[in-house]
This record gives sequence, structure tokens and C-alpha cells, in this order.
Amino acid sequence: MPKRALIFPDFTHEAALVAAGAAPVAGVDEVGRGPLAGPVTAAAVILDPARIPEGLNDSKSLSAKRRAALVEALSDTAEVAVGWASVEEIDTLNIRNAAFLAMCRAVAGLPRVPGHVLVDGNACPRDMPCPATPLVKGDARSLSIAAASIVAKVARDAVMAELDEAFPGYGWATNAGYPTAAHRAALQHLGVTPHHRRSFAPVHQMLWG
Repeated sequence: MPKRALIFPDFTHEAALVAAGAAPVAGVDEVGRGPLAGPVTAAAVILDPARIPEGLNDSKSLSAKRRAALVEALSDTAEVAVGWASVEEIDTLNIRNAAFLAMCRAVAGLPRVPGHVLVDGNACPRDMPCPATPLVKGDARSLSIAAASIVAKVARDAVMAELDEAFPGYGWATNAGYPTAAHRAALQHLGVTPHHRRSFAPVHQMLWG
């Protein structure tokens, strides 16, 4: 049985938009929809086509060391911004709308308004300041979205490591707030912190049965 060909992100979607007069093009991605604790984080990246760092890929396929190196390279070669939505906003708006809010904040943080935005996923926020296109599995198809996925992942992991120092025992430095068995056990033993998402079922059930 032949091996399936590996697919790597490229600049095809961005180049087509630039050719159509929609420059600059930003890639947008978020991380942190699934955790029980911590904010949801989005990043927006406008790559310089002449200085794209080598090795950009879906953040989940890269080591922490490689992601950190790529973030440093992107800070020198690209326009980068990060946006956040807090636990309170997640509980008020729901996680989908909070993720969209973080995306809009990331785009608003860029040095200039993009001509077009490529968004990882199957939907775009309504409040984007420019035209936007969703791209399913975009972090594996678009270099700009891959770059955004890396920036968002590194930024959120850093925050969760800081929260882990303030609230030890939940393992946030390693599980980033995701509902691992150890995290769930810590919830039962240590209780709910201000950084837990009360609208998420495991936390909600602990508080209100």
C-alpha cells in the first residue's frame, strides 16, 4: 500500500489574494478552545514573502523548542500580533464567540489593517475589519496561518506556565489547562480556581452539581 504523501503549508492562498489586489494578507489562528482553564489566545501574522522562516508548519507538529525558535524568527521578519479573551469572556460569550473575539483583537493589534485575512477553521468572525476567508485545516495549508498557530501556542503556553506557578498542583505548565486525567484529579482534590472556566461541564458540575 503506497504511503500517503505528506502535505506542508505553502503560500498559494496568500499569493492568489495578493495577485487579486488584496495585500497584505494575514493568517489568523487560535489555541485554547478545549482547556478547562485559562484564556483563549489568537494570533495574526503578515508574512514578508521574501523572508519567510523555514520550517513553518502546524504548531502541533513541532516541538516546543522549534516553536520558540520560529516565534523569534517571525518577530524579526513578520508583522505579528496576539489577542486574548479571558475566562470571564469565555463564560459569558461561549468559547466559540470568545475565540472569535480573540481573533478580532489579534487582527486589530497588527501595525496595519490587512487587505484580507485567512482564518483557520470553517467560519470567520463577523467583526473582522477587512474581508476574511475561512480555511479548514488552514494551519496545514497556509504558511501565514501556520505562523499564527505557532505564535498563539507559544504565547498561551507561557501564560499557563505562569499560572501554574501561582496555582500549583493542576499541571498547567505541562497540560496547558486541558482536561487530562491529572488535571481532573487535581480539580477534585484542590477545587476550582478563578482561572477555571465555569461554563465547561466538568467545572460546572463540581460547582453546581
